[in-house]
Amino acid sequence: MDRRQEHGSFDYLTDSLGRPIPNDNNSLTVGSNGPTLLEDITQIDKISHFDRERIPERVVHAKGAGAFGYFQNYRCMKDYTMADLFQSPNQKTKVFVRFSTVIGSKGSADTARDPRGFAVKFYTNQGIYDIVGNDIPVFFIRDAIRFPDVIHSLKPSPDTNIRDPQRFWDFISLSPEATHMITWVYSDRGTIKDYRNVDGFGVNTYVWVNQQGKRHLIKYHWKTQQGIETIDRFEAEKLAGSNPDIAVENLYQAIECGNYPRWELCIQIMDPDNVECLDFDPLDDTKTWPEDVFPLIPIGMMTLNENPSNFFAQVEQSAFCPANLVPGVELSADKMLQGRSFSYHDTQRYRLGTNFSQLPINRSISPVDNNQRDGEGTYLFNPEPINYSPNSLNNNKPLPYPIPVPAPKEVCGFVVRIPIENANDFKQAGEHYDTFNETEKNHLVDNIAVELYKCRDDIVNRVLNYFMNASKDFGYRVLTAVKEYRQKDNC
Repeated sequence: MDRRQEHGSFDYLTDSLGRPIPNDNNSLTVGSNGPTLLEDITQIDKISHFDRERIPERVVHAKGAGAFGYFQNYRCMKDYTMADLFQSPNQKTKVFVRFSTVIGSKGSADTARDPRGFAVKFYTNQGIYDIVGNDIPVFFIRDAIRFPDVIHSLKPSPDTNIRDPQRFWDFISLSPEATHMITWVYSDRGTIKDYRNVDGFGVNTYVWVNQQGKRHLIKYHWKTQQGIETIDRFEAEKLAGSNPDIAVENLYQAIECGNYPRWELCIQIMDPDNVECLDFDPLDDTKTWPEDVFPLIPIGMMTLNENPSNFFAQVEQSAFCPANLVPGVELSADKMLQGRSFSYHDTQRYRLGTNFSQLPINRSISPVDNNQRDGEGTYLFNPEPINYSPNSLNNNKPLPYPIPVPAPKEVCGFVVRIPIENANDFKQAGEHYDTFNETEKNHLVDNIAVELYKCRDDIVNRVLNYFMNASKDFGYRVLTAVKEYRQKDNC
């Protein structure tokens, strides 16, 4: 047998069953900006396999820390959403928050350059609601079908099990939409030593719907009340050796001493009718919404005041998902959000078992009543023998919940696998770069160049072209720094 055939290596892309894939970069959607379809078997095959690549730890966000607390409203938001937890001023809702690094394994250093996960679980009267985001407001990609690829490029190489920056920069050099994210994660915002001193962002765009069926696009922001603090890469590398668990330790010790960290929840609101007036797609995860046009509206405060009593049971077994929604909150057609809504639950069922929602950390405080039965890890069980619907033997129970049904959403367009229409990959990257002072610009450039100079020339040239498109100054500075590092290596 030919060695390439034996190892499954061919010139053309296929799925796990050998079926040809003509397009692996775009989800199957209704129109270029429409929602993702469940019939996208290419994406489901790809992400389902990716979700199962690591056992027993999470395939991403493996190392983290968690704490309990509460969220308290400032105001009633009924004009925008019928979600129960946002209805009453001063209403308190119990929360559990998990902070995490994204790429490293459970034994990795807290200070490594990385986005940080910022996931909040609300225990509401209408069930579990999760806001699952990061400490950076944008991401590398805008389509979930590419998520396994960006993570593979960041993870250790499968042949050596050693991280190779050239693999990552190769991917970035072929992904112009990642330029904005690079200006964030390669700044000092990418290296921190305390989870209390980071902001949180929902990253994805959600939809709020009120009792009248009016819908608004929503972005979530968690603003730290402790102030943002970062470290440079030299301190990050030093702490990785001397105290790799420093962020986990700092969070735990602060709460233990009664120094409870707080974050203010703010939202940005956009009327869907205004989307056409923008020079970017508001559902694009590589973009932020300008705050001078869509101001931050403070709606409540979150306080963390209780450490876990058992790390494994309460932090390791915590399970989040962007699809954990409550009435009044919906998914937008954001292509990353659509894919994540499948991937997270799929991952939890693989990692924790079918009944992961029965674990105390994931359990709803509101009653659970449905026709699901059995499966691994069954702990809480329904003794009712009638487990189908419709039925007459149990008076057709459980009955449909008597809540308002939102007005139907119009979805129209051809079923396609193409990029979004309004990419605009470089403008916000340049604008973000221009907000930096000289020290911040120098750190960003050096953090990039110290990895990029080791890459092949074609990779370097493609990345530099993106930076030049974002900002001439940015591109020339990185070019100069790359040349200087190469000259030092040749001495």
